[in-house]
Amino acid sequence: MSSLIQKAYLVSGQPHILLGADRNAGWASLKASYEAVGREIERSGAELILLYSTQWFSVIGHLFQTDPNPKWTLVDQNWYELGEIPYSFRVDPEFGALYAGICKEMGMQTATVAYHGFPIDTGTVVALKLLNPNNAIPASMVSCNIYAERDETRALGRAARTAIERYGKKAIVVIVSNLSNRYEVGDIDPAHDKISSSKDDEWNRKILEMLGEGRLEDVAQVAREFGREANADMGFKAIWWLAALAGENNKYDGKVWDYQPVWGTGNAIVELTPNPNKALDFEKEFDEGPVEQGTGLESHNVIEAGPDVHRESEMTSDPGIIPSFGETAQASDTVVTSRAAAPVGAYPHARRVGDLLFLSGIGPRSPVTNEIPLGIEAQTRATVDNVRVILEEAGSSLEKILDVTVYLTDMKRDFDVFNRVYAGLLGHIQPTRTTVGVDSLPTPISVEMKIIAAAR
Repeated sequence: MSSLIQKAYLVSGQPHILLGADRNAGWASLKASYEAVGREIERSGAELILLYSTQWFSVIGHLFQTDPNPKWTLVDQNWYELGEIPYSFRVDPEFGALYAGICKEMGMQTATVAYHGFPIDTGTVVALKLLNPNNAIPASMVSCNIYAERDETRALGRAARTAIERYGKKAIVVIVSNLSNRYEVGDIDPAHDKISSSKDDEWNRKILEMLGEGRLEDVAQVAREFGREANADMGFKAIWWLAALAGENNKYDGKVWDYQPVWGTGNAIVELTPNPNKALDFEKEFDEGPVEQGTGLESHNVIEAGPDVHRESEMTSDPGIIPSFGETAQASDTVVTSRAAAPVGAYPHARRVGDLLFLSGIGPRSPVTNEIPLGIEAQTRATVDNVRVILEEAGSSLEKILDVTVYLTDMKRDFDVFNRVYAGLLGHIQPTRTTVGVDSLPTPISVEMKIIAAAR
């Protein structure tokens, strides 16, 4: 890590911590830990706080905040009942422009944001309100591109390190990200909040143990497995950005300030302090593959397939493949499209292998507003619409569906209506089908479909 970077932090961006601390002892504990870290930062002599939040989504390239004083009143779209969060932040526009320029030099698509009313995401707002309540230190924010995989995210992190070194000011670096990201989909008693899955909790604790030992790069190496096993927030890609910015090594002293559930998700406050003289325990280190040099953009072959689709062929040497888990790396096309609801994690809408298309779990969220239709009939129709769009973008169609796995969160209540609507939409195609009742899905939806279709 550059000598200009004093500390790095992993924090949570849930509004419950800021607005609902009186409703749950764990939320109150997170708020207290947040504020304690904020007091340390204010005394640190830092001249810049750089934030990467998984809640500031971008689809085309990377965005950089350069409005010197963004002001607004935020109401979180999912947790609006918690109330308003008015904010007025002090931003360093010069650093944001420098960072964006470096990324552009590296071949990335970038844009700066500097107009009144541009919505700052909940995660960034919560983090700055608690870490920098007096605006004592100017901040800078970079977006999380939902389609950027490991190499591009690492390149974005390396560009941040270059920008800090060129700028010459002491910096605090913050990633705003949950650990596990499996929300409770129904109403819960806030006082009895808990991690929604014991498996998620186990994985969260493994990750925190490693971070507590300062093993930042090791955590970055296992992020894919963590993302798969514990539904980590955006595949835990924020850790790739931080590790690349920090020099991709384990020479840190770690401190886990707190770990608590928020509506079923895993939330932590973690501090990492550079320690260039730290003796490393090489028996503990994990390496998922070789680390490329250069920008990190070279290992993806991106093919434009119309305005809304990118198909990425991942090379067999992709360091994202984890050989120790027995995976075989094979080249195949990935399909993503803005015409269907964005994935909630680090995965594509579909993947082509030979003559088959394998779709990720597809639900009813609107591709434009992210809203969820009311009722199982409307959700079933919306889900099939999303499936249709993805198949068409991939050069296939509903008529080529071969197999459907359906997940219903309330089999007793919804199956009859779902079955009737399904019969009208897909019954004539006669794919094989399995319908499974589940306790919950990653977003508060009632139905999700997993599809296998002929590619042509």
